[in-house]
Amino acid sequence: MDEKDRERDERGRPRNARPRDGLGRPLPRGAVGIPRAPEGLVRPPAETIAEAQRLLDADMPFHAHEVLEDAWKAAPDDERSLWQGLAQLAVGLTHLRRGNASGGRKVIARGVVRLRPYVAQSPHGLDVPGLVTWSTDVLAALDRGLDERVPGPRLAR
Repeated sequence: MDEKDRERDERGRPRNARPRDGLGRPLPRGAVGIPRAPEGLVRPPAETIAEAQRLLDADMPFHAHEVLEDAWKAAPDDERSLWQGLAQLAVGLTHLRRGNASGGRKVIARGVVRLRPYVAQSPHGLDVPGLVTWSTDVLAALDRGLDERVPGPRLAR
């Protein structure tokens, strides 16, 4: 596809409009996919957490990552690392679900590093200590050769 023929969003940015499956993998054109979260939607923190948890519970971590990424991009400076870490946990889980244990391990390890500074004072009702525990448990399980079917995290208390 020529650069000028690339699919674009309403702002003119390149975007792959192919439908996607529950793990965010592109499907053939014309296939029925999972609706994607609207990009750039700024939600209040409680709504972001609830929607991301709904998607994680539905085993759609790629879509949860998109919701958390919007929060990360819109967050105040003192919370950007928090939201980025949460998004990285969802991306890591996506890699695991896709069978990429190595990629999942790397992204979850980066995410937990970003979350640790928020353990003492978890904002927005998030269970940051629980998320750090989940992350370290997943990393340890991967060390033992566990497959990609680890349970998803609980974001809030």
